[in-house]
Amino acid sequence: MNKKLSALVCGLCLSVSAVAHHSAAQFDFQKPVQVTGVVKEFRAANPHMHLVLHVKDEKGERDITFEGHSMNNIYRSGWRRDMVKVGDTITVTIAPRKDGEDGGYVTSVTTASGQKF
Repeated sequence: MNKKLSALVCGLCLSVSAVAHHSAAQFDFQKPVQVTGVVKEFRAANPHMHLVLHVKDEKGERDITFEGHSMNNIYRSGWRRDMVKVGDTITVTIAPRKDGEDGGYVTSVTTASGQKF
């Protein structure tokens, strides 16, 4: 009975960690796209950066949610606290979603002052 209980506990632990992280397979890294918008929310945290931009383009005006690298990765690429603030206009290069929906994975950010990370 102890072996069955141990197997059950191990299985539950593995399934929780599998749900906690997802693949980047839904993004097309071969077709980068640039999006410019006004920052509504920016959170540099782990496991991924979270960004919401208010965008005006040929599809209209809307908020788009993006994700990006971990806090450690964006820091190593040049990001520093207060580089991106709510209300700032920024341009992001993204790997767009393969399903054509809004959003994507941020691969670089250019601030209004020209700083890049």
